Amino acid sequence: MKKQSAKRKPRPSSNQQKNREFAVITYLFVGLFLILIGYFAYFQIYKSEDFINSPYNTRQETFAEHVVRGEILSADGKALAQTLVEEDGSETRYYPYGGMFAHAVGYDSNGRSGIESFGNFTLLRSHAFFLEQVINGIQGKKNKGDNIVTTLDYNLQETAYQALGSNRGAVVALDPSTGRILAMVSKPDFDPNAVATGWESIISDTEGENSVLVNRVTQGLYPPGSTFKILTTLEYLRENPDYQKYAYECMGSIPINKTEIHCYNNAVHGAEDLEMSFAKSCNTSYANIGLGLDKRAFSNLCSDMMFGKSLPISYPSNKSSFVLDGKSDPDQVAQTAIGQGETLVTPMHMALITSAIANQGILMRPYVIDHTENYKGVTVKNYRSTEYGSLLTSGEAAKLQEFMSLVVSQGTGSALSGQAYQAAGKTGSAEFSNVKGESHAWFTGYASTEEKGTIVVTVIVENGGSGSAAAVPIAKQVFDRYFYE
Repeated sequence: MKKQSAKRKPRPSSNQQKNREFAVITYLFVGLFLILIGYFAYFQIYKSEDFINSPYNTRQETFAEHVVRGEILSADGKALAQTLVEEDGSETRYYPYGGMFAHAVGYDSNGRSGIESFGNFTLLRSHAFFLEQVINGIQGKKNKGDNIVTTLDYNLQETAYQALGSNRGAVVALDPSTGRILAMVSKPDFDPNAVATGWESIISDTEGENSVLVNRVTQGLYPPGSTFKILTTLEYLRENPDYQKYAYECMGSIPINKTEIHCYNNAVHGAEDLEMSFAKSCNTSYANIGLGLDKRAFSNLCSDMMFGKSLPISYPSNKSSFVLDGKSDPDQVAQTAIGQGETLVTPMHMALITSAIANQGILMRPYVIDHTENYKGVTVKNYRSTEYGSLLTSGEAAKLQEFMSLVVSQGTGSALSGQAYQAAGKTGSAEFSNVKGESHAWFTGYASTEEKGTIVVTVIVENGGSGSAAAVPIAKQVFDRYFYE
């Protein structure tokens, strides 16, 4: 019996082969086209404004040919920056409050800074009524640009500005539940109205980090002093659940290798537990604490707290530094634990850490633009608060709140006690040179009432001495203005 041969599949004809190849190529190009259209739509919706608003995009300058730059307003409607138009059509950017808002609002000559920079695209767009824009175009007139309404509270800004006085330093106030920046003051300041005509004088008024153009709130790097004990305490709490057993006898100084650490003004605090070590800001106790910490865990904690990282803000900022690692010697460990050594931090960074503590461990992204509107006040876009993430647990935040409350009730922040609001915080005196007695004065803390909620205030006074003497009174003026007026 003959074996039946298997049937062979017929080979596709040359025309069928060509049609198949044509279909593959067609589908490929259709797919690429759809991807391109999708990305174009994504770019237009989510990314185009970022690219257009880039300071490197020269296209922005063409908008100024057709639009009068919009105003920048405080949260209560005061014009912080506006464009004056003369009869001959010439324009002058005017800042009614001079240096008070210089670093927060910025300037618009010889480059840009502040809101004038990262809000540039918005200020040069116009959402005036369509027919009005058409008529202006026919008549050769410029349209009026959109306004930026900020989160800045005029009263708080004025109070912080006056309270800092002739001192060099910075003050920042935030709403920890939303991230709204309520005040931002940096001194020395400058008159943004004089930038166009007096630029050479402004840039020659000290240089580098001492320049009047530096926004010390976000760009000033300082040793944190005793405010850093907030983080040292947090690490100790994580490593020692039985922290209530901590006991130390402060004799005013402690020898470590070839160095000796002293408490501020050589104070002798005597017997202390952890809470009173924090409230009295005892350097020797915290040097002792630091020597017992896991250095790598401490470094990881500070990394989680954004040290060495860019802050989530629109303003240019410098990264804070923390250099402790497993190889660090005892001298460096002890100095770091009390906020000295090589640790550097910006006032804004300390304000964000404090905000997370005041907000049950959650950090809200700080923002300064509340909404944009056309020149007639019709809202164009609202900006909402967004969560950055959890910096610590709610339980850890609650425990640090207790420690910071003791600073006010029994420690170095006692000037804030007895008020209608409940205040908490941490003072600091940060040595910055080898000259005895030279130190920056710090305070970072918050206050709250049931009616008005919570506000965070961070203050640094350069070469101000002790935080309790120089920084706390400034914070108190800001708290008082917020809660009492």
